[in-house]
Amino acid sequence: MSPHEHPEILIVVQKISRGELKKFAEARFGDMVKAVVDIEKRLMAVGGEMHADEEAFLMERGSEQRNLWGINLYPDVLTEEWLEFDSMINVRPRHGNRSRGIDEVALREVIRKIVNDLAS
Repeated sequence: MSPHEHPEILIVVQKISRGELKKFAEARFGDMVKAVVDIEKRLMAVGGEMHADEEAFLMERGSEQRNLWGINLYPDVLTEEWLEFDSMINVRPRHGNRSRGIDEVALREVIRKIVNDLAS
């Protein structure tokens, strides 16, 4: 996959507004943006049609799969529920995660902090 195959994917390393995220949501799913968070590099990719697209996009740019976790963001929701831990890329039985969610509470908190640092 070349960058030209997914020009809509954005790597977020600095603050992105909920208004900007809402534009991504409206372009794809209406009220939701799929995102993949790199817990080591403390960044996220947004805008892909599937979490797997964003995961591949980040891996092509040096991210390691073990550090990538899929989430959904709902820019119009003003509570903590705006972040949803749900993605097929999270199913990793060999690494102790057997669900589409993120089973480890501490890992969810790391991801929540990264997202809150990057999105306002």
